[in-house]
Amino acid sequence: MPPRLPEPRGDLSESVITALEGRRSYLPSDDEIQLQADPYGDDLQLLLYALYELHYRGFDGVDENLEWDPALLRVRSTAEATFLRALREETTGGSDVQGAVAALLVEPIADDGHSVSHYLQREGELWQLGEYAALRSLYHLKEADPHLWVVPRLSGRAKAAMMAIEFDEFGAGRAENIHAQLFADLMADLGLNSAYGHYLDAAPAQVLATVNLMSLFGLHRSLRGALVGHFAAVEVTSSPGSRRMAKALRRAGAGTAARRFYDEHVEADAVHEQVVRRDVIGGLLEDEPQLAPDIVLGMEATGYLEGRLADHLLSAWRAGRTALRTPTCDATAPEALGASRWLVPSVTP
Repeated sequence: MPPRLPEPRGDLSESVITALEGRRSYLPSDDEIQLQADPYGDDLQLLLYALYELHYRGFDGVDENLEWDPALLRVRSTAEATFLRALREETTGGSDVQGAVAALLVEPIADDGHSVSHYLQREGELWQLGEYAALRSLYHLKEADPHLWVVPRLSGRAKAAMMAIEFDEFGAGRAENIHAQLFADLMADLGLNSAYGHYLDAAPAQVLATVNLMSLFGLHRSLRGALVGHFAAVEVTSSPGSRRMAKALRRAGAGTAARRFYDEHVEADAVHEQVVRRDVIGGLLEDEPQLAPDIVLGMEATGYLEGRLADHLLSAWRAGRTALRTPTCDATAPEALGASRWLVPSVTP
């Protein structure tokens, strides 16, 4: 079943959600979106997430024909332009793809204080691992889906390599090995609700932005290079981060299913990283060298938004607070894990 519509977070998202409910009375003008909205704020990011979700599984009770509603597409286009403009301002740009990849490959000698996986490996508690899984579920339960949109826009070596990686992401023909299913198994192991989109209302804007980024890049052919850059950033950095997360889950006493997701990514993404660099990026640049700046944008924008999310999570956890917008009983599931192992602070963010 598709997820239910989220609760609005401001006038912009309320107008869109009202329209999706079939009670349209007003949609914001371009000026209202461009001049009033915080490009990284809850209101605009939820607006984008709700409209993007129409291209995935939709929402319970929402007319599927609204996916291509001209008025909603106009609102989405203006919100996208606002978001993308802000991202371009926050990234250095340029066309040095190899330099951008090299920067991703550098693992810091020590924890710089801004890494979620380092923090969780060293001192993370089970409730923090649970919150992280709940929030990341908006990304991982659609893992690899938006990256498939780039496949018809590639050719030759880049297309073949992309499909080889995606074949692994989707379980190599076995439904139980689809990476999104492995993450659902991780959530169930931690006592979380693994239904698609269940934790949308609990997710802050920093989480929504990381998911919206890949939808933005995926839905626009003109941003195909940026989607490849996003994909490269994810695959290149995944293996070492997954290794730390696997250690964090073992240290916290999580079960086998919870650990399997990250164990799988340690091995698989170490191979994927090489294929992405050599064949996906290399092949695309051979075919369309003019896309180099977009590839760099994709990598840098991914890093920027992941950094904003990390800062949000770590500032909350270090203060003993939940990182969720709306702490909920099923997000913590103490009865599933035992209250002594799953102590979530009652202080609201």
